[in-house]
Amino acid sequence: MSLIRNILLNRNFILVLSVVLGLIVGDGAHYIKDYTVYVLALVMMFSTSGINIKDIFPLKSMLKPMIVGSLLNYVLFGSVLISLAYFLMPTTNLFLGFVIIAATPPGVAIIPFSNILDGDIRYAVVGTLGGFLGSLIFAPLIFDLFSNVEGGVKVIDLLWMMFKLVIIPLLLSRLLQFKAITPIVNKLRGRVVDFGFAIILFTAVGLNKHVFFSDTKILFLVAFVLFCSLFVLGFLYMRFCKFIKLDPKIAITQNLLLTIKSSGFAVVTALTLFGEKAAIPSAILAVFVLAYLLSLSFINDFKYKKMNNKKNK
Repeated sequence: MSLIRNILLNRNFILVLSVVLGLIVGDGAHYIKDYTVYVLALVMMFSTSGINIKDIFPLKSMLKPMIVGSLLNYVLFGSVLISLAYFLMPTTNLFLGFVIIAATPPGVAIIPFSNILDGDIRYAVVGTLGGFLGSLIFAPLIFDLFSNVEGGVKVIDLLWMMFKLVIIPLLLSRLLQFKAITPIVNKLRGRVVDFGFAIILFTAVGLNKHVFFSDTKILFLVAFVLFCSLFVLGFLYMRFCKFIKLDPKIAITQNLLLTIKSSGFAVVTALTLFGEKAAIPSAILAVFVLAYLLSLSFINDFKYKKMNNKKNK
């Protein structure tokens, strides 16, 4: 029974199941799509409760990781993503879906995976927080530059979304750091994030399940843009870090800051501002982010086994 329970509560299983359910019984997504904003706000609140503001002090030494995190996540990743999407996306709404991804804050998964992949944890915390704060500057700028093709939606709409989904949850997450409730929050955090994100992913896939079954061309083009923006860009950046002899711990954390976006935020924002079609890239992004993180984990495990084999010889 414990084995079955562990499988059912496994994060990867939950996320894959949400995609499968979205494809099979996705018609029910129409009934819950209006509530995804509140689900994401709760997820963001619990996610960011693991970020300790004290880690940014002394501010002088932490300013560089905060700036680098923002530049990698918005400028470098965003430039590659939007450039590819501009030339390859057949419709305006699909292109706007990628604009939303580029404007989306970094994913909080950067922090635990920095630990799993032997990265620099403090750098990850500070870089991710810098990315969240940087979103208040970069997100409206990206949105303003590339979303003017769609009438009726303005930068103020995105700012209001960010206030509801980034600022308020970040502030409320401080309440979850009170010592009296910290043990309960730590125990619940993973479950709230996993199941909350699964609901968001189910909604995005369910609302667009007809595309997954009928329009393979769109799926291929979206997948190609995301593959290049995550796997290819991530690989090239790691080669660059090796070339300039950057500390491997910082290099892997910077790689995560470069490639990992909050796909839940992207899904909800795209659905709210531009509609179902615009959420297709974000829904597929969630799958690619999961695959990318797992691939990095497998590569890291392979390196460890290789090193241990050399030591044993």
